[in-house]
Amino acid sequence: MDIKVGRAAIAEASEKLSNWGRWGKDDQVGTLNHLGAPQVYNAAKLVKKGSVFGMGIPLGSTGPQSGLFGGRWNPIHTMLATGTDALAGRFGDRLDYADDAINMPVQAATHWDSLGHVFYAGKTYNGHSAGRVDGGGVNVLGIEHTRDKMVGRGVLLDVARYKGVDWLEDGYGISNDELDATAEKQGVRIEAADFVIIRTGQMERCLSEKAWGGYAGGDAPGVKFENCYWCQEKQIAAICSDTWGVEVRPNETNEVNQPWHWVVIPAMGLTMGEMFFVKELAEDCAADECYEFMFCGPPLVITGGTGSPINPLAIK
Repeated sequence: MDIKVGRAAIAEASEKLSNWGRWGKDDQVGTLNHLGAPQVYNAAKLVKKGSVFGMGIPLGSTGPQSGLFGGRWNPIHTMLATGTDALAGRFGDRLDYADDAINMPVQAATHWDSLGHVFYAGKTYNGHSAGRVDGGGVNVLGIEHTRDKMVGRGVLLDVARYKGVDWLEDGYGISNDELDATAEKQGVRIEAADFVIIRTGQMERCLSEKAWGGYAGGDAPGVKFENCYWCQEKQIAAICSDTWGVEVRPNETNEVNQPWHWVVIPAMGLTMGEMFFVKELAEDCAADECYEFMFCGPPLVITGGTGSPINPLAIK
């Protein structure tokens, strides 16, 4: 598609691709409505060898937040009680134990975005006022509504491998045609209700170089703006990536920041997953030439959350 990306393109796509009211005025899960019991049942039948691939990154202090975006910080792990406390007799006659806590933004590592995460023209998905997201949380469209929805058929689109590189360069925009060509070369077809996972290799590059660079908030390979049309046409349940924002950075326009986000979340109600670690899964898919699997990635049930950290699983 040849699209001049900017405010006009966002307005046009938001109107053409809107799913407001498609699943009722009270809908809170958007494109996850494509999923149902038949899709989950068929996904379970994809398990052939019992191999499990965890795609979450560690909740640690060494990354990936580099301070470029939104004031987020890396997870802070604090011990509340320890074995050294026990050996020092600090518990007296009470139970000796260890305890700890995590302090982190919900989107500081591998995570889902909720449909209350992004607004357009003062509205969230399904026409709710952005004012319903306040200091008390996301009072509509919070991540808790997806707690039993994140299971289905997963498909890995290994674009980096298709292009014959270890990783795509920052700023590389992935076209719809390239996604289709990648699927064709892999011998897999994108179906309605799929969880589509895109591998660019950017996270692997950062881990290899032991430097996060602009991750998160800086330049990155990713899908072009036109991808919003692809996602609607394929009727996928969710789209995920090994980058921090799925779409290409620098963006294809200077008029707005993250133009693809402006459409897919508030207009389409498309669930997205970010910062997925897919190296091991990609290697296995290349080895057995099977790029489909059972996907399972439930969120933490954070009432009113704009997202949730996860450890999504691909089961083959």
